[in-house]
Amino acid sequence: MTDIAQIKADLRAAMNGVAAKTIRESGMDYRLVYGVELPRLREIASAYPPDRRLAQALWQEDIRECKMLAIMCYPHDEFDRDVASLWVESLRPQQAELAQLMAMDLLCHLPEASDLAFCWMADEREMFQLCGYLTLTRLLMQGAVFSPASEAEFLDQAAAALSSTFLPLRKAVQNALLRYEETTQTETSLLPH
Repeated sequence: MTDIAQIKADLRAAMNGVAAKTIRESGMDYRLVYGVELPRLREIASAYPPDRRLAQALWQEDIRECKMLAIMCYPHDEFDRDVASLWVESLRPQQAELAQLMAMDLLCHLPEASDLAFCWMADEREMFQLCGYLTLTRLLMQGAVFSPASEAEFLDQAAAALSSTFLPLRKAVQNALLRYEETTQTETSLLPH
């Protein structure tokens, strides 16, 4: 049995019909939803060594949990800006949870994560902005703080993004502002940008 077939069998075995129905009714736009919770998905992912090809194959599936597992299975040292851009570009507005998981598991580990976050915050596309703010928030949670120039740019971008009609983006901006406020009270390092 191929890894993809085995993973799908694992997902079917862990399926939560009530959660799947709720997710579908909330407007998430996937061909298939199993309703598997994040802790169980992490258990499934841990059974497979990080593998770029497996992750890319999982990402191609229009299945919520396969996309989440793709993020979990992609090796950090092989995930780069180009792949990140392609994946973010493929996200639909109803898939904000994938953006959150990607920021947490992959984007914040990129060597150029802060530059990418600032670039995406200034992008006109909402999903790129969302990933930019989510990544920046993760970096702030890891103890990074702004240089004076980055601080001014962040505050300008955040002020503009707060007027977005895209609720996940507004929430991400608000969370980034809260984390920023916390870091200004305990500065320990400079966020490269």
